[in-house]
Amino acid sequence: MNILFATDKGYLEHVAECIRSFVRFRPEDGYDVYILHSDLEKEDMQGLEHRFAGDARFHFVYIDPHSISFFPESKRYPVQIYYRLFAAFFLPPDVDRILYLDGDIVVINPLDELYNMDFDGNYILACTHIRKFLNKMNRLRLRIGEERPYINSGVMLMNLKAWRAQQNQQEITRYVQQHKNVLALPDQDIIMGLYGDKIGLLDTMRYNLSDRILSIYNAEHSSDRKDLDWIRENAVVIHYCGRKKPWQDGYRGVLDVFYREMEN
Repeated sequence: MNILFATDKGYLEHVAECIRSFVRFRPEDGYDVYILHSDLEKEDMQGLEHRFAGDARFHFVYIDPHSISFFPESKRYPVQIYYRLFAAFFLPPDVDRILYLDGDIVVINPLDELYNMDFDGNYILACTHIRKFLNKMNRLRLRIGEERPYINSGVMLMNLKAWRAQQNQQEITRYVQQHKNVLALPDQDIIMGLYGDKIGLLDTMRYNLSDRILSIYNAEHSSDRKDLDWIRENAVVIHYCGRKKPWQDGYRGVLDVFYREMEN
């Protein structure tokens, strides 16, 4: 099973915690973990390999950050968020599918069902975290006429074989140059703008569950509220995508229980 991360040195420990969460569930062929980076040192790589010896095979792919230095970035959205957009070019040509995960994720059930889903011609399978009204506003902001899903890019099953055959690096560059003044959630905007007609939607409650999504669902489905027992049995990916993380003071929510359980 191929798993992808894009990180910097400062976030590597959280990536390691995410890895620790899913290696508890071992697939038949094990895990090949690909890490796109620009600043990891030999000691960082060896530390991961030693920590997960026997649980995962690691492949570190260095990316020259200057190659996309004109992409908009901020403290919350560093340049590393764009690396995944070029995964089809950066990764070996024999890697046909890969599951991208953000580092602020805990996996609480096996990934096999998600990983082996049929792409049905799509480049990406992912979840959305917004409602139809906001989706319409995003289309207006990005000047997209037809309806397209706006995904959360923290969990993406990538069809690298199909994407590699059609993706054009210059097309991404042009899109960023033309829209850089209106990009709000930059990588997600780019994905919607360029590949929105090749995105399949997944069940958010199972594959990209956050405290916000859980609260919205339970508020709208009072007769079918999802409690921690339901989540423990049915959810696969817990995503701490808010500003406050469970390892920080000030975290609000109930899903940090899964981070604490994994920690212990």
